[in-house]
Parts: sequence; structure tokens; C-alpha cells
Amino acid sequence: MFALPALVLLAVVCGGVAAFSQANQTAGHASSASDAPTLPDLTPDANGALSQEQMQRLLRVVAEKDMENDRLLRNYTYVEREVENKLDGRGRIKLSEVKTYEVLEIYGEQVQRMIEKDDKPLPAKDAAREEEKIQKIIDKRKDESEGERRKREEKEQKEREEDRQFVREIADAYNFTLAGSELVGGREAWVIDGEPRPGYEPHMKDATFLPKFHGRVWIDKTDLQLARMDVEALDTISWGLFLARFHKGSRLMLEQTRVNDEVWLPLHMTAKIDVRLALLKNFDVNVEQTFRDYKKFRASARIVGVGEVKQ
Repeated sequence: MFALPALVLLAVVCGGVAAFSQANQTAGHASSASDAPTLPDLTPDANGALSQEQMQRLLRVVAEKDMENDRLLRNYTYVEREVENKLDGRGRIKLSEVKTYEVLEIYGEQVQRMIEKDDKPLPAKDAAREEEKIQKIIDKRKDESEGERRKREEKEQKEREEDRQFVREIADAYNFTLAGSELVGGREAWVIDGEPRPGYEPHMKDATFLPKFHGRVWIDKTDLQLARMDVEALDTISWGLFLARFHKGSRLMLEQTRVNDEVWLPLHMTAKIDVRLALLKNFDVNVEQTFRDYKKFRASARIVGVGEVKQ
């Protein structure tokens, strides 16, 4: 899976997209100045608390910043390592598979090239197959007609607007409680809990599943960026013609890091889903992804690696 905007990960789950497949993600673009949210007044009250309205406004700003992170991610190559553990009925690992990818952008399309399997370099034959896959993408984009390009860009624009609408709904779907402050990666962060808001009425299909989740987010106080997220399913959720389920109690956890003094990008993500193959066989899957070696390729600048967080 490619790195998604952190809050849009909820859309991936709620919208029924196979979040842990290796489908390509379309490229993002900058939002217009009119889309940029006004920075909220985050002055706490006499007790050091933020009001419900302040926290809602904060989450809207964080969501917009996360969309911008996705756009800036397109300026970077990186390495993604995915561990998929299939569990038996007792929750014990019965099969584990590790795949490592180099993620890069080709003609505005983010693509994966597998470079290792089970932490070993690919055999020459498999490596050649990966190179052939990349070359096919290059050839396809190079020969793209004006009409095909316009149609693709219109589709991408529609998807971006749907993503924005979804992340804005997140702020409306929950009642927020300021749980305190903690250090995340050596930086001060607000800790905010979100519980489904009674009477919430979604404005789009994907958002109908939001009341089935609750969780906690850590918001960096200086950058107003999402540093960490821990989301739990309150009910079992099925999607994809009953091909996959989030069971009640399943959790999605994400941690992000500051890169190159300009963007917050994924560092670590874990999730658990239940998958049914051909409507017959069920198995639980734990997925863990780590992201590293972010390297900027569109501008000459000193790259600050993952973990080199500046204070």
C-alpha cells in the first residue's frame, strides 16, 4: 500500500477500498488559496482546556495540512516495508510474508517497485519483471493522448475533492476531549480523544461508517500536524462484497514524522483485518508497514532523514 493522507486512511477503511492491496494511488495537487483553512485561536481557558469548537477547528486545519502532505509526498522517493502475518484461530502467526518496495513517481503516477522479499534481494528473474512493469508504465504515460490525459486529470480532481469532503466530515462526526499533552518524537503534542457524536448525519456515503470508529490523535503543537493516530472499530464493518472485515475491536495505528523541515510523512502503520477468499475461506491478517529513506528528487536541498526531527 502507498502512503495515504493520514486522516484519509479512515476513508480507505470506511469507503470499502482494499487498503492493503497494491493499487496505484493517483497524484495530488495543491489546494487553492481559498481552500486553506483559517488558523484557529488555540488559546486555552483558565483551566488549560480547549473548547469543543476549538478542537473541531483544529482538526479541520490538521486535515487540510494532511492533504498538503500528500501533495508534497510526490516530491519524494522512499522505501516501504510491509509485513503481512496471517493468523490462525488462536491468533498465532501461521504464515508471514515480508515485501519491500521502492516507491517513486512516474509521469504523476506513484508506483511501487519490489526490491526485496522476506528481506532478501529479488532473484534476477523477478527483478527483471519489476523493471518491465515500470517500463510499461513509462511507455503508457509517454504515449498518452491529450484526451486521455484530460480524462485522467478530471478523475484525479474528483477524487481529491471527495477526499477533502471526507476529512472535513471527520471534525463534525465526533465529540472531542482534550486528554492532555505528551511528547511524540521529542515534540509537544496535544492528545485528543474522539467519540462518535450522537445525531451526526453524514453528507457522503463513505462517512456513514465514521460512527463505528473512535480513537485518539496526537497533534503537534508547533506545526499543527498529525503526529500519531490510534483508531478502534466499535462494530464489525464489512466491505468489498464481504471480502474483508474490520472486526469490533480491530485497530488502525499510525505514526508520522517531520521530514526536511517541510512535510510530515508516515513512519509506521499497523492494522488488523479479516479477509475471506472467494466467499469461502476466512483468515485474519495483521499488517505492519514502515517507511524510510525519504529522498527529495525535485529540488536541490539537504534531505533530513526519518528520525532526524529538528526541534
